[in-house]
Amino acid sequence: MVNSGAALATHSVTKRFRDLTAVDGLDLELPTGTVLALLGPNGAGKTTTVEMCEGFSAPDDGIIEVLGLDPVADAAQLRPRIGVMLQGGGAYPGAKAGEMLRLVAAYSANPLDPDWLLSTLGLADVVKVGYRRLSGGQQQRLALACALVGRPELVFLDEPTAGLDAQARLLVWDLIDSLRRDGVSVLLTTHLLDEAEELADQVVIIDHGRTVAAGTPAELTRAGADNELRFTAPCGLDARSLALRLGTGFDVDEAAHGGADGQSVYVVRGTTVTPREVAGVAAWCASENALISNLQVGAKSLEDVFLDLTGRDLRG
Repeated sequence: MVNSGAALATHSVTKRFRDLTAVDGLDLELPTGTVLALLGPNGAGKTTTVEMCEGFSAPDDGIIEVLGLDPVADAAQLRPRIGVMLQGGGAYPGAKAGEMLRLVAAYSANPLDPDWLLSTLGLADVVKVGYRRLSGGQQQRLALACALVGRPELVFLDEPTAGLDAQARLLVWDLIDSLRRDGVSVLLTTHLLDEAEELADQVVIIDHGRTVAAGTPAELTRAGADNELRFTAPCGLDARSLALRLGTGFDVDEAAHGGADGQSVYVVRGTTVTPREVAGVAAWCASENALISNLQVGAKSLEDVFLDLTGRDLRG
């Protein structure tokens, strides 16, 4: 083992399934007491990576360290020190919510108070309700409670707010912030890119089992965007006409085509974006009777970065 001092580290990790290389020489490092968001499209290798870090499978090549231990060889030592939130819940279908959490708590030498945790996550009213009768959001919050009740040093959170309403989502965000303040390390996987941008200290984007970008959310959203202006407006505007309005040296693309709301993201690129170009864009949109929203200069959203790197085609 190579002692990196991080809560979790992978070194040139590779995992193959017959002719498919799911993870291809991946390096990750999660410093203690921070939140790392591992992002990628479907099939990028996220689940395989997390399963290896959790000790459910071993890499074909490379080294994985979790709290300084091998997650497979040292599983018995490591298991009491980590918390795992499974997207499917992982609960016994016939168990009541309170019974399930108390069972998980019984495996820990120093668990949190299950009643306090149930109350904190808004589950106090369903303590005696069977797991199968819980709503999807309640099952999700119970899965999070089961991951946290043992006071883990490192938590794996797989889509922690999937299926939650806005209030519950904010509650989970606050809880993740409190984990970080308490020195707990968090490996987060999510398809909600605004969630990753809000919560993560570091973001790693992988595709085809390899890292395609890594850094803080601010670093990733600023990179390569110094000479760009982005705005949201109705889809189908004549981008070429806007480029001609701005003059030589400027290109305009409709980068993200209209979705259900009929809005698209347009990107203006040039050698320099000045107040003149901002005013020019606003004036041209006014002439087209097109209302602008989300105008940004010199910055992208994390979603922009993600789509630029991994493509805009739907993955299976």
